[in-house]
Amino acid sequence: MKKLSAILALFLAIFAPLLAAPQQTRAPSERAAVKADHPNTVAVKSNCVENGSAKIVAILPANYEKDADLRYPAVYLLHGYGDNEQKWITQKPQLQDLADKYAIIIICPDGRRSWYWDSVKKPELKYETFISKELVDYVDSHYRTLKSPKFRAITGLSMGGHGALWNGLRHPDVFGACGSMSGGVDIRPFPKQWSMEQNLGPYAENKGVWDAHTVVNLVDSLKPGRSKIIIDCGVADFFYKVNQDLHERLLAKKIPHDYITRPGGHSWAYWKNAIEYQLLFFHNFFKDNAKTLKK
Repeated sequence: MKKLSAILALFLAIFAPLLAAPQQTRAPSERAAVKADHPNTVAVKSNCVENGSAKIVAILPANYEKDADLRYPAVYLLHGYGDNEQKWITQKPQLQDLADKYAIIIICPDGRRSWYWDSVKKPELKYETFISKELVDYVDSHYRTLKSPKFRAITGLSMGGHGALWNGLRHPDVFGACGSMSGGVDIRPFPKQWSMEQNLGPYAENKGVWDAHTVVNLVDSLKPGRSKIIIDCGVADFFYKVNQDLHERLLAKKIPHDYITRPGGHSWAYWKNAIEYQLLFFHNFFKDNAKTLKK
């Protein structure tokens, strides 16, 4: 106990904004030089995506290189339909400042147009498996992360908001917190849009499949307090109604969550603001979990 208390005290003195935990023994793969303060684009090998690999952007906190004995929480940040791993850092370069401020690693993967499911119509494409298994394993083995759902979160915008809640709520043993910004949390009102038929088949002929692959229908399986949840959608967004429905379903099931709605639509002007709230929410989640380590 004395040794643990000493380690925690030293870490808290160095890294008070996060209240995280000290580094464990590193695997050789974690020793590779990774330059902080500049987002790194890396190709991750995968058995679940097109062409056997997917690119990610890894945004590391400023102190990452300065102290090799520190580990960090990770936030997985998903893009929307038609974008790629570069879109978030291009539109919101201040993500680097936020990674520095909160002492977190931000991972932006390329999800192509997958909706972050394991595809029903294209079984070789398993983006849920890629995100929740392969990618997390890769990040944990190549970066100094805190390898626990208590220090791992996932969020995204639009298609990525759907994907973040889909993966986060279905895999609470991987992601302890999850969020959505303007998420397509009920896909059924949009049966001809955004390549969903290519993944699930035509809605009229596959209603059961669509029902089983929409976020709002996960609510009945949730347990209060199992996941920390934050949802954000502008009142002028075409996804506002389905987000309001998700909020009401969560209330009916007494599932704790933060729900934010503000003036705004389906735009980068909205998301560049929304991500600030999401990362603050996750920071508080990580901080609360670090406090339990101290006890």
